[in-house]
Amino acid sequence: MPNSTTATKHLLTRRSTSIRNMVDPAPSQEDLKTILKIGARVPDHGKRAPWYFIVFDEQARKDIAPLLRESYKQEDPNATDAKLDLESERFLRAPLVIGVISRIREAKHPMWEQVLSAGAVCLNLCHAAHALGYGANWLTEWYSFNDHFKKGLGLDERDNVAGFIYIGTPTCSNEERERPYLSKIVTHWSPDTPLNKGDKEYNQPKFGLPKQGVKFPD
Repeated sequence: MPNSTTATKHLLTRRSTSIRNMVDPAPSQEDLKTILKIGARVPDHGKRAPWYFIVFDEQARKDIAPLLRESYKQEDPNATDAKLDLESERFLRAPLVIGVISRIREAKHPMWEQVLSAGAVCLNLCHAAHALGYGANWLTEWYSFNDHFKKGLGLDERDNVAGFIYIGTPTCSNEERERPYLSKIVTHWSPDTPLNKGDKEYNQPKFGLPKQGVKFPD
């Protein structure tokens, strides 16, 4: 078991690895099992496990190509063959891809809590890969929101893609990037103290608020 210093260092240094910097080998089957077990150890109100995994390893990364290609035609009917070829190879960019699917369970527990739990799974997978010496990157991209692709995978109206976690062996060290200024987003509460919401620093007004990418059942 890591001591507190080791665990803290891990948490302070975890950094997403660019998929351009991932190569074989992929995690072994033993490491993959460990990564998935750690991924599932997240807060989960009611113990409903409102998420599940789809693993794309070895041949599966190639077998998904026709579905990606056909799905991109739905995104851009005028796409060239070269562009379709490029999009069909999305899952070949890393030795292993794990899809985390947020599935809303029939339960009294709030839907929002179930969605948040799936997000925690994605981050835990990244932490697990990093702790085992691999690089990881949590991506969504267009196919996560493409109805044709989701249907082809077997998803239904209760399912949404929380993320695809790309994992491989890093070819170089990850460069650090700027992190949020805590003084802009932390408030030590007291009556009548304005909350530091970070809007001035982190809003991008020219883009407006994002469109809702998650579809929930009626």
